[in-house]
This record gives sequence, C-alpha cells and structure tokens, in this order.
Amino acid sequence: MNSNPGFEQDLASIRRLMERSVRFLSFSGLSGILAGVYALGGAAWAYYRIQYPGQPFRIAVDSIRPPQLTELIVVALVVLVASVTTGLWLSARKAKRLGVNVWDETGRRLAINLAVPLVTGGIFILLLVLGGQFGLVAPACLIFYGLALVNASPNLVDEIRFLGFCEIILGLLGAAVPDIGLFLWAVGFGVLHIIYGSVLYRKYDA
Repeated sequence: MNSNPGFEQDLASIRRLMERSVRFLSFSGLSGILAGVYALGGAAWAYYRIQYPGQPFRIAVDSIRPPQLTELIVVALVVLVASVTTGLWLSARKAKRLGVNVWDETGRRLAINLAVPLVTGGIFILLLVLGGQFGLVAPACLIFYGLALVNASPNLVDEIRFLGFCEIILGLLGAAVPDIGLFLWAVGFGVLHIIYGSVLYRKYDA
C-alpha cells in the first residue's frame, strides 16, 4: 500500500476535479432555508385569504372564487421569483468564494435537468387551473418539483434526491386527499426546505 503523502494528495485532487465536473457545488443550503421561509409566508397568506378562521388543515378547494384564485397565483409567483432570485444570488456568491464559474457545463446541465420537469409541470398546472381542477394544483406542484429534484440530483448533492422523493410522496398524498393540499404544500415547500437547507448548510457551507 502506497503511503506517500504526495500520492494521496494527487488522488484527493483528482477526486475533487471529478466531483466538480459532474456536481454543481455552488448550491447554497441557505437558499433552501430562505425558500422555505418564503413558502411558509405564502401558505399563511393563502390560508387567511381563503379559509380563516376555519380549519387550517382542510381547505374547501371547491369554494375558491376567481378573485381568490388570481391572488393565489400572484402569491405563488412571488414566492417562486423570490426563491429563484435568492438561490441564484447565493449560488453566485458561493461560486465566487470557491473560485468556480456558476454557469459552467455542469451548471447548464443542471438547469436543463431542472427545467424539463418544471416547465412540463407548469403547463400541466395551467391546464388544471383552466379546467377548474383547483384541488390538484398544490399536489401537482409538489409532484413535478420532486421529479425535477430527482432528475437533477446526479448534478447536486446526494441529499437532494431524498428531498425529491419526499416531495413526490407528499404530492401523491395531496392528490388522494385534495382538501389538505395547502397544508401539504406548506410542509413540502416550507418545512422540508428549511430542514434540508439547514442540513446542507451545516454540511457544505458552514
């Protein structure tokens, strides 16, 4: 067995180069935490606009009126834009600290792997809204987001794959019981993001 320190350092350098070639190392756990906070804020606003002071865990989706639907869409877009903007900013800052290019080949491959399920899901959700299937909107968001994470997980840290599976499971549960869709949406996009973001921050950023 070769115990030459130089040999071991060379192996470590090769391993780091190989990892950089396939994994997007600029992902920030803090962005996950903040995305979770944004999502919980959006879910709380939606609850107060639709259901308050009624049962917070079972939303009567069939009673949602067009003005409320418009407000929900606006809030969802605000949460999405805030999360993406924060994620890009923090990733760019981390990439600068690591001395890597955030939009290298790995970053572009990651964007494509995320975009295909997300764009497909966005079109599907739009069709659900146009068809009045409001109860399936939140589950569809969770399912397609989970599929996007699983699809992109080879270019991210291993923990992202498990987050994706959790999102898919929550989405399927929400499809089976649409009345708890908003609650599950808050858990998937809010609570799980905060938990996984904290784990990733402690493991890769701190």
